[in-house]
Amino acid sequence: MVYSRWRRKLPDWLTVRPVELPGRGSRLDESLQTDLCALARQLAKELRPELRRPYAIFGHSLGALLAFELTHALRELACAPPLMLFASGTAAPTRREDYEKGYAQAKSDAELITELRELQGTSEEVLANHELMTLTLPILRADFLMCGRYRYQQRSRLDLPIRVLGGTEDRSSLEQLRAWGEETASDFSLDMFEGGHFFIHEHERQVLETIGDGLSTHWDRTRACVATHY
Repeated sequence: MVYSRWRRKLPDWLTVRPVELPGRGSRLDESLQTDLCALARQLAKELRPELRRPYAIFGHSLGALLAFELTHALRELACAPPLMLFASGTAAPTRREDYEKGYAQAKSDAELITELRELQGTSEEVLANHELMTLTLPILRADFLMCGRYRYQQRSRLDLPIRVLGGTEDRSSLEQLRAWGEETASDFSLDMFEGGHFFIHEHERQVLETIGDGLSTHWDRTRACVATHY
């Protein structure tokens, strides 16, 4: 739903294609995934027929890590690479030590709600809604496990630009964000925004300008963008 709003706010030459993950939305009847690399391979096979035009990939938080692994999975399928990878709101794949410690074991409902409060992106009214939390917490539990159980694989660098977006008050340090530069044999840049983990909502206009400006230098105005989100 977040990315659907972007359709109205990005330039006309840029098409947004939100990626829905198994176990939610229209894919609610599918099993939730806790293996991020397996999910990336699944999505790569699903998206492969759609990638006939040049494209970019954007992911925020866990979605950024998934976008990174999706890019590698598409390369394994011999697909044309994205023109740019946007990684937003999370540490680089080689700097996941904080996440491995905190998320590798399944969290209780109370622990998940505490985590949501600390991320400051969910209202107390939503957290207090028992019916909504009953639907949401199993998805969040699987996502946290997927994050905590991820293990980096050493591979050749991606031959495409990586542009990283970070929040000044988010948990990822500048060193963890800059480490994304180790994953590309091409250009790397880092843009910082005021705010915490959900700076992409607080500064949506600036974030979209960053995406549009970055892509406008790499393609003509007939392209598509794939987005993943946590």
